[in-house]
Amino acid sequence: MELRTLRYFVAVAEELHFGRAATRLHMSQPPLSRAIKQLEAEVGALLFARSPAGVDLTPVGTVLLDEARALLGHADRVRVRVSAAAGVAAITVGILGDGTDPGVTALAAAYRRRHPGIDIRIRDTDLTDPTCGLRAGLVDVALTRAPFDETALTVGALRTDPVGAVLRADDPLAHRDRLRLADLNDRRWFQFPQGTDAVWQSYWNGGTVREGPVVRTVQECGQAVLWNGTVGLAPLGHDLSAELAVVPLIDMTPSRVVVAWNKGDANPLIRSFTETATAAYRR
Repeated sequence: MELRTLRYFVAVAEELHFGRAATRLHMSQPPLSRAIKQLEAEVGALLFARSPAGVDLTPVGTVLLDEARALLGHADRVRVRVSAAAGVAAITVGILGDGTDPGVTALAAAYRRRHPGIDIRIRDTDLTDPTCGLRAGLVDVALTRAPFDETALTVGALRTDPVGAVLRADDPLAHRDRLRLADLNDRRWFQFPQGTDAVWQSYWNGGTVREGPVVRTVQECGQAVLWNGTVGLAPLGHDLSAELAVVPLIDMTPSRVVVAWNKGDANPLIRSFTETATAAYRR
């Protein structure tokens, strides 16, 4: 199995939609579909159950997803260590969930101007690891959201965003101007998988143990609300589909956009990144 094909598979498995996966991978849908069919032929079993609404993982696909994530993670660690040994001027940046934040755009432009000769590698991560791979050594610095377990990490705040409840547009509560967490006590919420950072999980569950479907990506959060009528939380200002609405929560602590890196890491490119990020988000 080629690593590239496994990355394609993971994208489809996380998006559960070939079109969205193709957009995420910056490719057209036909070659993505062909690659998945070739992978299924190599495995000797279907990996996805296809329908007009999208796709679902088969039992074989579920097994392969866990193995593919582990293998790709190992490959990323190998690349990082080899690049470091070779003395390549590079920095790997982890970005959580949604890279459409205008602050990211401003930061990218400013950092490129400041360091035109280095290789800037991006690792786009899902919501199950708010450190974006810092602890595993997959990235040098993370552009993410707090709160999460900050043990052995240095974290700098860039911006705070109010948070709202994401609801179906036809939900009676969606027509309210504002809500309190208590208004949502009788609702099911989406969850993150077992092993997800406990501080992070608690924050996005409103500080209370909840029940609901498990999600990994921003897109899955929206789909969980749309299909199951569950409640989710999201920073205000994010674009949502017409079928969803977000209502401000007046008793929810704002979400912090932060830059994080491992304590004691003296890489000057990281220091420059944090300085540039602070300046870019102040504008």
